[in-house]
Amino acid sequence: MIYLDYQATTPVAPEVADAMRPWIEDRFANPHSPSRWGREADAAIEVARGQIERAIGLGGGSVAFTSGATEALNWALKGSTEKPAPGRNRIVTIATEHAAVLDTCEWLEGRGVAVTRLGVQPSGIVDLELLRGSLDGSVLLVAVMLVNNEIGVVQPIADIAKEAHAVGALMLCDAVQGLGRIDIPQGPDLVAVSAHKIHGPKGVGALWMRDGVAPEPLLHGGGQERGLRSGTLSPALCVGFGAAAKLASERRDADAAHVSQLWDAALDALGPDWMVNGSTDRRYRGNLNLRREGLDAARLMGDLRDIAFSLGSACASGSGRPSHVLRALGLSDRQARSSIRLGFGRYTSESDLVDACRRIDAAARAQHNLAA
Repeated sequence: MIYLDYQATTPVAPEVADAMRPWIEDRFANPHSPSRWGREADAAIEVARGQIERAIGLGGGSVAFTSGATEALNWALKGSTEKPAPGRNRIVTIATEHAAVLDTCEWLEGRGVAVTRLGVQPSGIVDLELLRGSLDGSVLLVAVMLVNNEIGVVQPIADIAKEAHAVGALMLCDAVQGLGRIDIPQGPDLVAVSAHKIHGPKGVGALWMRDGVAPEPLLHGGGQERGLRSGTLSPALCVGFGAAAKLASERRDADAAHVSQLWDAALDALGPDWMVNGSTDRRYRGNLNLRREGLDAARLMGDLRDIAFSLGSACASGSGRPSHVLRALGLSDRQARSSIRLGFGRYTSESDLVDACRRIDAAARAQHNLAA
């Protein structure tokens, strides 16, 4: 199997598995227990918390652990609307956000919160003038992701945060696909991150909150996380997230150079009949979303079962609907269904990627010849 689905999840780094193992096998104590073993587990979690905060790199805030980025985004959105300032009852977001944001916003609309969804340019980047025109004193929060999970384009988060703050609103950034890969710009008040996108374990994420910003709790109970989030933390998962964040920070330059080399090799192997979806300049290059005229992408996937790639977001791949992100770029349903996403990174070899891309192109050409 050649694995090219890094946006869905990444392989767990060996260093991460090693760091987690003692907390799975022998050091199993509840980190909220006052026993010596409990205090040791709590101390390990606090080390991991610091590693993640340093990887986020914003300063002036701290993270609370969650079960993943979906919980973090739900918490940020729902918690911010619980006790808004008078007159603020509107969220502004963009049409290419992850379902964890868009579906939560839809849920909030059913409870009286107004939501403005902005379109994007054909590049996938939001128009700052359009954003500016949508903001006023009624906005309580602006939610925009840093690196798009389907097409890899990078939004101007610092500028967006500046515009949000100019009207007194908070700014929420989904940095799941950006953490450890590119700088998280200064400006956001809330940042959602996840471990399994940076070679860490599944089932753990975090919400970074700027000092003085604290959404109302989503989960109630023991209040183990800053009195804002309840539930017993897993030392193994937290330690794994911390180790992955530390490793991502240490290897970021090397990983970025490797990814850039892979991007060039993939495009060269695929040839000229493929078109990249979204900006090629303002993009994380470990995400190659592209289309070929007339391609049946679902059939292509069935023809190449030993190559793991995607038709879009793993969270929505079973819906049967064309990608909402690609449709937001102005692509037709047919063009969206002729698109594939190749995701690669730290553990992808250039030879495997080139081999996979040549086979993908050959299978696509065979489809075209049969249809001719």
